Amino acid sequence: MTHTPESVRALLQSEDYGDRLRAVNQLRELDPVVAFEMVQTAAIDSNARVRYAAVSQIATLGQHEPAQVVSMLRSLLKTDPDPDVQAAAADTIGALRLTEAYEDLEAVYNHTSEWLVQFSIVAALGELGDPRAFDLLQTALNADNELISTAAIGALGELQDDRALPLLLAHTDSADWQVRHRLVHALSHFSQPEARSALQTLTQDESPIVAEAAAHHLSA
Repeated sequence: MTHTPESVRALLQSEDYGDRLRAVNQLRELDPVVAFEMVQTAAIDSNARVRYAAVSQIATLGQHEPAQVVSMLRSLLKTDPDPDVQAAAADTIGALRLTEAYEDLEAVYNHTSEWLVQFSIVAALGELGDPRAFDLLQTALNADNELISTAAIGALGELQDDRALPLLLAHTDSADWQVRHRLVHALSHFSQPEARSALQTLTQDESPIVAEAAAHHLSA
């Protein structure tokens, strides 16, 4: 079935949130400029699932109106009552590399109690590649939540700030193979001898997944 702007708009105006959710999914079939106009309506829908789906799609539609996108995502990140939607806003900010929103990401990270939002912000900071993120990521590296601290390892690698290297090397002997695996990918962003030496050591890791990843990056 071919979906048209008219048919999708009609679903977006339905009282049934399931219809509105289907409409958001059908936006993928429309012209991106038309879809972006409609996704803005869905991003402020009364239902959190619809808003989440809409915000997640902005990552592929937002290139057309960057100023509008930044404003919209900043607002959703800071004020949406649902943490899943806030997390999706952070994810999209990272995917679109909207460095203009860095201060908003930092402020929300420091004030929210929602671990999922913090996790998404840490991951987004890695994608942004903004050097201002170093201090926040250093703090996140010591978070009580292991998912956040592990995400910070990856983000510090993506940031490629030389100050991160000693922080990362401290995790070479982590008891958690998933941390060591994330560390391998983080260290692959550095060319310093100590990073290469750590990767060489990790090629002998007791976890085959870690060892293979280290060997792959050394040979790349």
